[in-house]
Amino acid sequence: MVDWKKQLRFNEVEVEKEIPAVSIPITLQRLVMEAGANRDFSPIHHDGEIARATGAPDTYANTFFIMGMFERTLREWIGLRGVIKKIGPFRMKVFNCVGDVMTCKGKVKEKSQENGNNVVKLDIWCETDKGQTVVGEATVILP
Repeated sequence: MVDWKKQLRFNEVEVEKEIPAVSIPITLQRLVMEAGANRDFSPIHHDGEIARATGAPDTYANTFFIMGMFERTLREWIGLRGVIKKIGPFRMKVFNCVGDVMTCKGKVKEKSQENGNNVVKLDIWCETDKGQTVVGEATVILP
């Protein structure tokens, strides 16, 4: 459980340190709810037969699902006063399918002060039991 009273500060961040991971089981219900929320009604995200016909192993998480999980992972780490400046670019390498447990992770790449802001750049990625499934970058601003 996240303690939203805790606030990460710039001077507490260490380059090369990993941030806390966030895991979520990918269920068909979760994919359908997410697709409805962002209006991505492509059947590859909720119909296994159609997904398999396109070469995917099963129904799989879409871009907004991945973005949402990266945002959740970053937000839980930076706290409520931090700002998520940018997520991406990122590249999907392997499908995140129904039945997988997807874990989002990150590692601090660099920290600097730019235009009066405390900027932290990270490498971010998702993993399942298949290995890394998505790789990307993120930038946050901390108090």
